[in-house]
Amino acid sequence: MSKFFKVILKNIIQGPSTIQYPFEDSPAPKKLRGKIVHNADACVACHLCEYVCAGGAIKMQESEDHQGIDFVVWHDTCTFCGLCEYYCPTKAIHLTNDYHTAHVQADKYNYVEKTFVKKQPCICCGEPMVPISPAMVEQIYGQDGDVRGLSKMCPQCRRKILWKGGVSKS
Repeated sequence: MSKFFKVILKNIIQGPSTIQYPFEDSPAPKKLRGKIVHNADACVACHLCEYVCAGGAIKMQESEDHQGIDFVVWHDTCTFCGLCEYYCPTKAIHLTNDYHTAHVQADKYNYVEKTFVKKQPCICCGEPMVPISPAMVEQIYGQDGDVRGLSKMCPQCRRKILWKGGVSKS
């Protein structure tokens, strides 16, 4: 019986060994995969993230006013696998180490994050399209950048320009 009282006394002196979660914030490891953050300025709306999403948590769809693309992440179904971040060609998706996804049951259909990828008119034909991000322009065309404004053209106009004579710096 005396060993039992020693353990109780030791625990009372040391205090609790657990974190008092919602009253205290627990530290997250640096490489923990948590909530998704989407950079709409870097997104080219390729839908690759939606395709590789294991939980089906990412949806990209045309906005109601047809002015852009709505990027929606459902945190209830996200498994934090990181495939969207890994396969994103422009690195527009990043998983933070914020793992706080607890919410009341009544909010389960509202627990989403939305961003908006704005369309711009093509400089040749005027058709609305999602422009290529500056990071992607540098990756494709090099540090000199986009010499003929190909990043501001829709895919059809880009093909026509490249078919006619390609890109030259003169």
